[in-house]
Amino acid sequence: MRLRLPEERPTEPPTGYKIAHAVLSQDGTRAAFTGVSLGGALPYGVLADASCAYGLRHRPPHRRCDCGFHCVHDRTAAEALLCTAEHRSALLLEVTVLGAYIRFERGFRYARQRVRTATVGACACGTPAAALAGAGWGRPGWRALAPVCPGCAHGRTTVSFAAFARLAGEGLRVEAGGGATAPGARVPAGADPAELTVPELVAEAALLQARLDWFQSQLARLGEPGGDGPARG
Repeated sequence: MRLRLPEERPTEPPTGYKIAHAVLSQDGTRAAFTGVSLGGALPYGVLADASCAYGLRHRPPHRRCDCGFHCVHDRTAAEALLCTAEHRSALLLEVTVLGAYIRFERGFRYARQRVRTATVGACACGTPAAALAGAGWGRPGWRALAPVCPGCAHGRTTVSFAAFARLAGEGLRVEAGGGATAPGARVPAGADPAELTVPELVAEAALLQARLDWFQSQLARLGEPGGDGPARG
């Protein structure tokens, strides 16, 4: 006799937590996430269906396979995963578990999900992040992004929290670590600058200043004797 797990019929979809890296498409028109373990080579959007990472044709989550999205019940357990060196640039995601799922002691394995909130941690230097920037690695067609402060953003492809949320779509919210909404996280595309709040303007000004500082340093280098360009007299 084969034992069967009891069926659940919740009145509303369960909530779970996981970590993932932010990624930007090669042409810069789409934002998504990529996992940190099984299936990490397959970026997924805010609203996505799982597929079998082994290429099998069954429908996730199959009872005899590891396929499907994974998350944990407890936010603290997901935050603990960010302590490891290889995961410190990942984002903490709050997700809604949709479709069929299998419940485990610590979390779910499930067929479909919606990412509701992405929480961004600090820059690698320890300063609160103001944007997401190229992390130096990626997947085919996708560039990985990492939290970055204005001082560390020089010369790197930088995406504001507002831009990432807009490109990801589906009502995604982006929050700074600690629960405070990241500057610019809810600014819609084409918003009137006059309608921005003071924190949002400060964040945008900081990023702009970082870019200007980098350009000035490059111009100064070109103007020095022995530089890559002709000196200006």
